[in-house]
Amino acid sequence: MTESPPEGSPSDDEPCEQCGLCCRIFGPGITPTVPNVYVWIEQGRIDILKWFVAFMERGDPVPCTRLKKEDLGIVVSFEMRNTETGEYATVCPFLRRVAKTRYLCGIHTVKPDMCWNYQPWVWGETYFNRCPSLRRTGGKCRWPL
Repeated sequence: MTESPPEGSPSDDEPCEQCGLCCRIFGPGITPTVPNVYVWIEQGRIDILKWFVAFMERGDPVPCTRLKKEDLGIVVSFEMRNTETGEYATVCPFLRRVAKTRYLCGIHTVKPDMCWNYQPWVWGETYFNRCPSLRRTGGKCRWPL
């Protein structure tokens, strides 16, 4: 019987080294999907919802903390905003530094689809030359797997 790698360590299927680079660069641009927001409403995740604003078909932006599930059918888009100022967020509020060079997502189990799907080591994104996982693959795209 083979042992699983320790929690949080890279594997062939998930080579992310949790350096936080992706989240530090792209985190402020997180845009959840309607299903993401639905789950957060269902679970009462005000801690997440407070960071987003919904743009509706008609009317002004609405803080996601005020949305009801039945409102989601008329949402056009979502944006991350600073809860104190209403301005665009400059960092992902969910990124947690746990060691000198290691970061974890504070909402990992319910993070937005765009975060789940972002994998520079799969797509071989060359502008991401500081990604340790991408460097380990020599910057070669693993797609198709």
